Amino acid sequence: MMGSLGHLPGGELIAQGLQDCAAGRITPAACLIAVGWPRLNRAGMKLQDLEIHRVPDPEQKLYQLLCAKGGDAYSRYNSLIRQLVSFEQALEHQDARSSGL
Repeated sequence: MMGSLGHLPGGELIAQGLQDCAAGRITPAACLIAVGWPRLNRAGMKLQDLEIHRVPDPEQKLYQLLCAKGGDAYSRYNSLIRQLVSFEQALEHQDARSSGL
């Protein structure tokens, strides 16, 4: 997998999700990894060893987990998805720069 992700927007959240996945925990951060699985793989992260991608309907599971915590789950869901997208875009940009494109 990749080294430190903290320099990318949302990197700390993604790193936490990777740790949760590796430990077999289904958390909001782990669900984000499942949601972003295809794009993260295309952007150069090798996630084949993680089983989280087999969670059916990770978007729905993420929302359920947020609802269980109370408060405004809808806003938190949207915020987490935005952080995932920002991370994916930054990772793709970094990959393109390192490829010389």
